[in-house]
Amino acid sequence: MNMLPFAFASHWTLSVLFQSLFQHRYAAHRMFTMTPRAERALHLSTALVQGSSYLDPRAYAILHREHHAYADTVRDPHSPAHHKHLPRMMLETGRRYGGLLTGNVQAEARFTGGYPQWPVVDRFFSSWTSRLGFGALYTLFYKRFATRRWHWALLPLHFVMGPVHGAIVNWCGHRYGYRNFATRDQSRNTLPLDVVCMGELFQNNHHAQPAKPNFAAKRFEIDPTWQVMRLLARLNLIQAMHAPPSHSEATGEQDQRPPTRREAHGIHMPACPS
Repeated sequence: MNMLPFAFASHWTLSVLFQSLFQHRYAAHRMFTMTPRAERALHLSTALVQGSSYLDPRAYAILHREHHAYADTVRDPHSPAHHKHLPRMMLETGRRYGGLLTGNVQAEARFTGGYPQWPVVDRFFSSWTSRLGFGALYTLFYKRFATRRWHWALLPLHFVMGPVHGAIVNWCGHRYGYRNFATRDQSRNTLPLDVVCMGELFQNNHHAQPAKPNFAAKRFEIDPTWQVMRLLARLNLIQAMHAPPSHSEATGEQDQRPPTRREAHGIHMPACPS
């Protein structure tokens, strides 16, 4: 049995799960609450799982809130509507993320606050020392377990899983698929690819109701990260927030109403420990 492809698939799934759970639904939207100890445990677990592609929760949250506020306009930090190709979008996104991370780019005050911060962990796992260290560990793992030449083609993806996840979600989720809701942006649900993105590719559902922790809206849609949240809530590790359904969701109609200011920004930050 070839162990390496299974290891890659497992790491990919865990990495995108923690990105969806911690950086997206917790840091950017605060869709659930938890104790300070549980937050630290999730924060550190995310850093260890994501390794060389760890995404700072502050920079991620601000970038994502900007995306909701300016979705598919010229001010959207990552929209395929204003980039000719995927590498260009990734480059521009990386530049803005790097600026937010270093402080060279200042965000609007309305996009800041409410995200978890652990300076020691965030600085270390965002450093080149950490990224190169994890990269070396991944390379040693491949040297030990790679049994086919094509296995080595997976190694570069291992180094940058986080940005690749984001690129897939933002490119495919605003170009391909179907729409349940008539939003002002070009968001879509890319169901075939959502299998590998843990619910993140239900972009149209999420943009229509940014505060809703379950990204699925139809009977045939399943949001794996929401199922994990339900399990964590049953174990009393988190307390999931429940956004009230809109009239259109309850009746199955398309949502034609303009989003409120908070919904447009995609910011949902109930009071919670940090």
